[in-house]
Amino acid sequence: MIYNKNPVPSEGEVLIATVKQVFDYGSYVTLDEYGNLQAFLPWSEISSRWVKNIRDVIKEGRKIVVKVIRVDRRKGTIDVSLKKVTEDEKRKKNAQWKKIQKVDKILEIVSKKINKSEREGWEQVAWKLEDKYGDAYEALVKAVKEGDYILRDAGVPEVWIKPLMEEIGKHIEEKRVKISEIVTLRSSDPAGIEKIRKVLGSAVEIAENADVDIRIYTIGAPRYRIDVIGTDPKTLSKVMEEILNTINEVSKEEKVDFGVVKK
Repeated sequence: MIYNKNPVPSEGEVLIATVKQVFDYGSYVTLDEYGNLQAFLPWSEISSRWVKNIRDVIKEGRKIVVKVIRVDRRKGTIDVSLKKVTEDEKRKKNAQWKKIQKVDKILEIVSKKINKSEREGWEQVAWKLEDKYGDAYEALVKAVKEGDYILRDAGVPEVWIKPLMEEIGKHIEEKRVKISEIVTLRSSDPAGIEKIRKVLGSAVEIAENADVDIRIYTIGAPRYRIDVIGTDPKTLSKVMEEILNTINEVSKEEKVDFGVVKK
């Protein structure tokens, strides 16, 4: 089960909910990210268009993305909306939900191994990582890359460290993406091959400093393919732009003709 350090959500928060009961006047749902806390989804907040039958939109057991619209702490009631969730909010929440589920799965397995409760896992691991790094999942990814000091620096108790590191690698795999460009490099100089190697070498240096992988190979002189591989598309685009600018500058210095092949 997923737990949250806050006892109730805040107004405006976008959450994953499970539909439990459907009535003509609305639906009762449980908030998956708040220990299955119950909330009410009024009929008027289900759809912005006219709906003849509420069950045409929601059904028992279905997971939906909702937005918190009212929190009455005195009465202990929470109202949520389905229609106020934008498509962008829905997409982002679903992506985040997958990460939260992975964190929960890791904590579930490790807590059993060390005879702790799953709630203790959230309190002693996930919440500490959130406090230190802002995001428990990203912190676990960082631990895979850099080592268990990431966990220790957040104050995670020693009893969790080793079993966590064993499980993180099994459940968290970064999706790697690739962007490519085809360039042309020509030189009539007797030392042209060496000059072209120097130009391409400058691209490799840029990629290494940016902590991404780069592959450069000929696809038939004077055409060369440059592949930049990593996990963040925005970073890859910036690195590729810097690579092409650097190649252009070094080509001018070495008197090598440079061009980018249009896709």
